[in-house]
Order: sequence, then C-alpha cells, then structure tokens
Amino acid sequence: MGLIAEELDEVKKLCEHVIPGTKLVSCVPTMVRVEIRRTTFKHFVVCIQFPADYPKSCIIVELKSKVLSAKLLDGLTSICEGEAKKILGKPQILPILKFLRNFIDENPLSCCYDEISSIRKNLLTEADELKLKQKISTVSLKVCEDSYFFKAKLLVPDEYPLQAVSLDGTETNLPPAFTRFIVAQCKEISRQCIEPPIFKKGKKPPPQQQQPFQPKPSLEPVVSFLVGQLRLFPKERCQFCKNQCLPSDPSKVEVNESADQHVERIYCGHLFHLCCLITYMKTPPFKGGKKCPACQQQIFTERWRVGESLAEKRWAHHEARQRELEEVADFLQ
Repeated sequence: MGLIAEELDEVKKLCEHVIPGTKLVSCVPTMVRVEIRRTTFKHFVVCIQFPADYPKSCIIVELKSKVLSAKLLDGLTSICEGEAKKILGKPQILPILKFLRNFIDENPLSCCYDEISSIRKNLLTEADELKLKQKISTVSLKVCEDSYFFKAKLLVPDEYPLQAVSLDGTETNLPPAFTRFIVAQCKEISRQCIEPPIFKKGKKPPPQQQQPFQPKPSLEPVVSFLVGQLRLFPKERCQFCKNQCLPSDPSKVEVNESADQHVERIYCGHLFHLCCLITYMKTPPFKGGKKCPACQQQIFTERWRVGESLAEKRWAHHEARQRELEEVADFLQ
C-alpha cells in the first residue's frame, strides 16, 4: 500500500470522528471532498488533490461555499497552503481539515465578512473605529462627527443571519432623547431583517412581499442607520429659527427635556428647539393640521395635543388680547 493509499484509509476511518461537523463525500486518489459545517451560514466544501510529488509538495486545496464570501475563501486557501508547507513530507489532509474546522470555530464573524468590508469602505471615515472581537463574536464601532461620537458593541449571534445582531452596549455624547431613538430604531431594523411583516387579517400584502419571507443580514443595515444619524444630527438646523440645533460643544447639550433649548425630533425626522416647536404649533395656519416646514408631513408630537379648532380659538383669543393691550397703551400715551 502506497503513502497516498494509507493516508486515504486514515481519512476514511478518522475524519468524521475526530473533526466535528465534517462529512466525507469522496475519498479517492483523484479527489478528497469534505463538507465542514458549523451552522447553515458557516459551511463550506473542501476539495483536495495530490500533486505528482506529494508529500514533498503541498496538497492542492480548493474551498467552495454558497454562503461564505469568495474573498474570504481565497484568503483562507492561501493560509492553508502555508499551513501545509509546515508539514511537508508528512500526511497533510487531516491536519488541514482540523485547521479549517478550528478557523470556522475561532472566527464566528466570518459569516459577515462582506458586510464588514463594505462598512469599512463605504460608511466609515479615518476618524471612526471598527474593531472585531472574534472570541466573543462582537463588532465594536465608534463613529465620530465634529465633536460628537457614538460607540456601540454589536453582538453577532452564532446563527447569524437567521438571528439578528443586537446592541450589547452604547456610549455617546448625544442628548439622551437622541440616544433612545437610535437604539430603539436599531433594534427595530434588526427585527425587520429576520421577521416577516404582519398584515391585517384579510389584507393582501403588496406584490413584492408575496414571496416567502427570507431572513437577511442585519449588521450592515443597523450600522448604516447608526452612522447616518450621527452624520446628520450635529449639522441639523431647527426648522423654525434656522439655527443649528446641537451646540458645537457637546458639553453644552441641553439634557433637561423641558427646557426651551431642548432639541425635539418630530416624527418625520426633522428637528426643532422645544420653544420653537411650541411657538410654531401655536401660530396659524391650522387647517389640515400643522405640517413640517421641511417636508410638509403632518406633525404629531406628545408636546402638542391641541386640536385644530381649539388652536384657532386660542390664537384668536391671543390676538384679541394683544389688540386690547395695544389700545390701552395708545390711550396712556
């Protein structure tokens, strides 16, 4: 029995027993084919061939996967070649298969390789930070805009993307109301990525949503939203007074949510100082409800629950009172 035949016999006996999650598909001199699976989206096929002068040369490894990034597999293939060079002259198949299984165990973020690459390239600047913690499957993010920042830890579950990412911790110098909004919206974006929309009984979904729901990756959508909001808020102006809402010095941010200079984010996403919002809601026109000056969407806010009719009566009373005061002032001059 030759060296290759002996190694193939050893692979047949040991592969599926000593390397968890492996399935030996073929084991012949022309091709050894093994599936390695940790989860549905951490799964690839290893194709191994022997060069003519094996084991003096490295085995030829090809990795295939429908779920993992092609760039990741290319890089991993090169690493396998380096690992095989360390054991030239010895059996190489089982050590390489063990190495690949260890890699998928020790790099749980491999399932979102393309998303992380896209985030680095398209969303972040030199002032931002992105750190990967493979052991705890966490993406640590710090986004900066002017003097403001937002730090977040995003936990990537083992069954990602069938399960959504979650925010494991946040730190920021934005006002508390903005932080609550960003965190809540990130959770909602994550949920929508893995849960089908709910429609009222008897109501048909639109044609584009009639296909069976498929969960989709949630890391990049969550980070994209978070980055977009931090880029926007420091530059946003009050829709009434047109002054910049947030001070250039974050230490001067108004955290008292009843103060005049507290910044309110209305439903459409535009900002007002609290005093400006109340003043705007008190002034006509009232017909059809007050609308955002920027986008003309109707304003709904807990800060103002007065109906159209009552608002008009209050304005008329205010104007009548002003005229009375002016008349008295004219009489006393």
